[in-house]
Amino acid sequence: MGNQEMRAQVADSWQRSAAAGVRVDDPEAPITLDADVLRDHRAAHPLAAVFPLLDDVLGQAARDCDAVMAVSDAAAQLLWVCGHPSALRKAERIGFVEGANWDERFAGTNAPGTALTLDQPVSIIGSEHFRHSVQRWSCAASPIHDPHTGELLGVLDITGGDQIVVPQTMAMVRAAVRMAETELAYNRRSEPVRDAVPRRALRVEAMGRHEALLHLEDPSGRSASLRLSPRHSEIVLLLAAAPRGMSGDELNALLYEEDSNASTLRAELKRLRNLLGEELLASRPYRLTAEVAGDWLGVEAQLAAGDVVGAMRSYRGPVLPRSVAPGVVRLRAAVETSVRSAVLHGGRADLMSAWTRSSWGADDYEMWLAQRDAVGVSSPLLPLITGQLARLDRELT
Repeated sequence: MGNQEMRAQVADSWQRSAAAGVRVDDPEAPITLDADVLRDHRAAHPLAAVFPLLDDVLGQAARDCDAVMAVSDAAAQLLWVCGHPSALRKAERIGFVEGANWDERFAGTNAPGTALTLDQPVSIIGSEHFRHSVQRWSCAASPIHDPHTGELLGVLDITGGDQIVVPQTMAMVRAAVRMAETELAYNRRSEPVRDAVPRRALRVEAMGRHEALLHLEDPSGRSASLRLSPRHSEIVLLLAAAPRGMSGDELNALLYEEDSNASTLRAELKRLRNLLGEELLASRPYRLTAEVAGDWLGVEAQLAAGDVVGAMRSYRGPVLPRSVAPGVVRLRAAVETSVRSAVLHGGRADLMSAWTRSSWGADDYEMWLAQRDAVGVSSPLLPLITGQLARLDRELT
């Protein structure tokens, strides 16, 4: 498709896809919900109440015309995919399956992902798809909203071949969405009124500490602090970094360097649940049920806002520096790299000095070099910087 022929809506989506690092030759969309997590996430999702209706209306139409119907959540994770068996087999080859993520940032331009990005109905026809493997398909999708709050719940999509490239397809999708939203509104009116239950707040301090410090506050304002064991510190950190939760297999892989018996993890989680309370640590998937804040999350937020000074002031050292848990090692490296890069390229000698004065930055040769260039030849700090560079030269040779 030539650029002159491309619709502006599609061109914008292609730019977003390319900027996110999607490659046109990527064959499949990534799986982001494993089977056990998918099952629980799907059961708890508001659209579970109306999926039978959608399947009866649009799913049957998809089966009749050798197409596929899909329903995703608001993050573009496909929760239900149904349709004619031959179409489902073909869809598997591009990763259009339950548990896959079709957000533009992962799957490129496509109707479900683009409809969620724009929060409006979207049709993507053939070669308008960003990835080559999807260009044999066409699709039409429309967002589904909570009829009371207006919250975006997910998207309804029909995907197939040339037979769905007709105006009636989008009209049928939008009609099905209206039916689903009407059903949601009716279900809500039929529910008994319940008082909202305030959630507990949980704050984790893990930077520069070998054992995390946990601050708990209940809805009435009462608070308590706990010092966690190294292993419980790792578990809480990993769960705090995954608000949607994790399966046992996922948590096991992030926690242990080598394969570990599942019973070992279950025993640790049982002890942690006894410490925190049943209401704070849920399972299927494992997740923290409080409003979670973390000191490293605050640093990441400051960096995202461009506040390098604030981030450096808040950064009290690497996250759980002694931990060798793979997930913690990765998280620790990501936070440290982000802060270091912002300081290194920010050009401020005072922030560079704060970094090299720390225990974790004292041997950072590149930072000392950048600091030397930043202070200038007349700075009283220059002899100190030169001396430290000489020391590192001796130790590195």
